[in-house]
Amino acid sequence: MRYVDVILPLPLEGTFTYALPAHLAYKVQVGCRITVPFGAKKTYSAIALKLHDEKPQGDYQVKEVMALLEDDPILLPAQLKLWQWIADFYLCPIGNVYKAALPSGLKEQDEESSYKPKMVQCVRLTEAYFDEAKIVSVFVELKRSHKQVTLLMKYLDMSKAAASLTLKNPSLLLEVEKLELLKQADCSTTIYNALVERGILETYDKQVDRLAHDELPTEMVLHLLSPAQQMALDGINKQFESHNVCLLHGVTSSGKTEVYIHLIHQALEQKKQVLYLLPEIVLTTQLVNRLKRVFGGRLGVYHSKYSDAERVEIWQKQLSRTPYDIIVGVRSSVFLPFRNLGLVIVDEEHETSFKQQDPAPRYHGRNVALMMAHMAGAKTLLGTATPSLETYFNCQKGKYGLVELFERYQQVTMPEIQVVDMAEERRKKMMDGPFTSVLLNEMNKALADKEQIILFQNRRGFSPTVECHTCGWVPRCPHCDVSLTYHKRLNQVTCHYCGYTTLIPTKCPNCECEQLDNVGFGTERIEDTIHKIFPDAVVARMDLDTTRSRQAYEQILQNFQHGSTDILVGTQMVTKGLDFDHVSVVGIMNADTMLTMPDFRSYEHAFQMMSQVAGRAGRRNKQGRVILQTKMPTLPVIKQVVDNDYASLYADQMEERRMFHYPPMCRLVSIYMKHRYESTLNGLAYELAMLLRKVFGERVLGPDTPPVARIQNLFIRKIVLKVELSANMQDVRNRLRQAQQYYLAQDKYKAAQIYFEVD
Repeated sequence: MRYVDVILPLPLEGTFTYALPAHLAYKVQVGCRITVPFGAKKTYSAIALKLHDEKPQGDYQVKEVMALLEDDPILLPAQLKLWQWIADFYLCPIGNVYKAALPSGLKEQDEESSYKPKMVQCVRLTEAYFDEAKIVSVFVELKRSHKQVTLLMKYLDMSKAAASLTLKNPSLLLEVEKLELLKQADCSTTIYNALVERGILETYDKQVDRLAHDELPTEMVLHLLSPAQQMALDGINKQFESHNVCLLHGVTSSGKTEVYIHLIHQALEQKKQVLYLLPEIVLTTQLVNRLKRVFGGRLGVYHSKYSDAERVEIWQKQLSRTPYDIIVGVRSSVFLPFRNLGLVIVDEEHETSFKQQDPAPRYHGRNVALMMAHMAGAKTLLGTATPSLETYFNCQKGKYGLVELFERYQQVTMPEIQVVDMAEERRKKMMDGPFTSVLLNEMNKALADKEQIILFQNRRGFSPTVECHTCGWVPRCPHCDVSLTYHKRLNQVTCHYCGYTTLIPTKCPNCECEQLDNVGFGTERIEDTIHKIFPDAVVARMDLDTTRSRQAYEQILQNFQHGSTDILVGTQMVTKGLDFDHVSVVGIMNADTMLTMPDFRSYEHAFQMMSQVAGRAGRRNKQGRVILQTKMPTLPVIKQVVDNDYASLYADQMEERRMFHYPPMCRLVSIYMKHRYESTLNGLAYELAMLLRKVFGERVLGPDTPPVARIQNLFIRKIVLKVELSANMQDVRNRLRQAQQYYLAQDKYKAAQIYFEVD
């Protein structure tokens, strides 16, 4: 009897064994999708992981595989190996990896709801009328039916039938879509059906792909690099001789992308594939247009704003004999199949957007890409103006190569950054809403000179909170431990954790006061204020609320690129590698919201975000101006941003990390526990912490209550485990899994959730 171990798309540990019926025993291959029963009535689409002849131990009946969904595997061996690594490293069931990795159309076990290819109706001559003499006689027969003659003539023209009929070779006929034929001939379906009834034309279905074929002019040539860029390229190639990973540390506007393009060209010349990872979908539009002018149709794009059917087709194309040579995408692109990967580029490698938060697997796209490249024997280039401390630490230790590019392309001057003390301006009554007088003056000048402005505010919505003027009541989410954010255009307050929304009350439910004040400024309120101060300016807003679809964010960027928008207001989306020619002023509305986050990485992230958004200013022919508004102007990190002094930031932060034993000086595992009842959760957290202390001693911190202590009616507690770099992490992971399974097996805790955040 043949058996198969499978991965199910369920958050369950391990694999499950099924028997293969005789007719499938030698058809199923590793990586194929098969339908299997699970539980009393459920069926799932499973992935075959291992084929063998060993009957499972135990006194139970082994269920049989029900069906083979495709003859060929949809996963390559390298992908399955990467899945197993992700599940092990990030301490989650491999079923969670399966759910995250595959497009929905490849997870369905029901053919009615699974992916279906897109079909169009096409037209051709019937076999009986594929003859010159017969076609001539047809025109004689149809001389009174002018519309039918017109339609047939148009078909013969569109299909280039003359040569095909002369050579008696039907394969030379060009395919003609029915709708296009009717449109070109200006005829109705009735006219077409008349020709079908006469047996002259026939309809057939043709499969077409959904993937976009942009009609961009393709230059297919590489631009000449500047001397500094050429030195960087040569340096990277030199580093790749002794390192598999290299960091390109290049200031904003130094032309890193052009260096990437030359590296991609080198990889393609070696017949290798390339994965180009970006942290945000918003970056793909500009970059893809730029890359397609060089590489044309050899490039594919993969991210969540594409439809599921489009993502399935990209997946299938990557498994075909003619895959894309280059894939540009966000973190989920690491799950795509690559048969011949040679180069991985991780642009803006420092970005927190590479980290998946919920649901599991809670992986880091950059780190998975590094492992993926390692398994494929490929090289990895990490690129950024503001490296993560972990990456720079690996460079200093010699684990990664390092190449620096500190000259801006065409010698464009770095922007001038002016720090403005908001507390001082407010004391002197010089503030206009969230705007200091200095920022307003610079905006006035830019608008007068027909230049553009970017304003960065890392909070969306109209105001972070609404507050009763009399008693201080604040509307809070009934399901989460947070206040609700006011969205003016919807006239409602929303929870940004669970999505709960409700209309803004007309009066305070606590004291019935009718004056409810908006406290703080989100992007929507800043946009609203600009309209009042600069009524003639064209303003756009780019945040999660305005970029729900692919077309929405593409339109915002296109309008700004073409100069039809004067001021762009946005969250961290506007900080990420966007390249605009006419931005002369960048305003950082409130640096303090980044600097006061309860996170040991807050200064690092604040420096990265402020430096990145500052780099959007003055990118072509003149020096840009950045106005940095803060109530804490004397903080060292503010001076480091002004001086663009990454080395000083790195030295300060590393000293702090060594002192308090934080990454990269150790490995960090956070253990989260959730339960509907706080008393039960407190008991679980205390017991788990005590057990872990018996194993790990003083490495265990907590349990603690996180800043947001309840989400979606589940209370949350957290334990932090700090593990020295020399420790055996496999042993650590095994101990953590054992503890997790031990407590979840207990009746009093079986309704709890215990999960891990690694690094």
